[in-house]
Amino acid sequence: MPTHAEKKVLPHRPEQMFDLVADVGRYPEFLPWCVGARIRSRTDTLLIADLIIGFKGIRESFTSRVALDREAMTIDVTYQDGPFKHLSNNWKFGNAEADQCALDFYVDFEFKSRILQKMIEMLFSEAVRRMVNAFEQRAAQLYGRPALS
Repeated sequence: MPTHAEKKVLPHRPEQMFDLVADVGRYPEFLPWCVGARIRSRTDTLLIADLIIGFKGIRESFTSRVALDREAMTIDVTYQDGPFKHLSNNWKFGNAEADQCALDFYVDFEFKSRILQKMIEMLFSEAVRRMVNAFEQRAAQLYGRPALS
C-alpha cells in the first residue's frame, strides 16, 4: 500500500491553497495524468467528484467524497467507487509566516488490481512528487510568484 506524507511551507496564503485544492473540476488543466473531472454534486462543505486518470494507455475513473472544512482549513478525500480497494487523502493548510501556508499532505491507497498496484508502486514516489509540484506550479500561475528579498 503506497502512502506519502509531506509537510512544506508555500509562499501563498492558506485560503488560496485551500481554494486551489478544492477546485477539483479544474484538475485536468494542470494535474499530471488527470484527463477528466466531473462534479456530481457540490455544497459549501462537500463535493462528490469523478476523476479520470490516464497513464500509458490505461484509463480508470473513480468517485470520491471530498469534505471541505474552511474553518479548520482541511480537505479530506475518501473513496467511493472505482478501481481502488481504498483511497484516502488529507490536506491541512495552516498559517506560517506572513502570506505563507504550512501545508500538511497525506495520501494512502491500494488498487484492487494487482497489476495496477505493481505498476504504481514502481512509479509512486515520482508520481506524488510531480502531483505536489503541479499544485505548487498552479498556485504560482494563479497567485503569482513571491518577490525575492
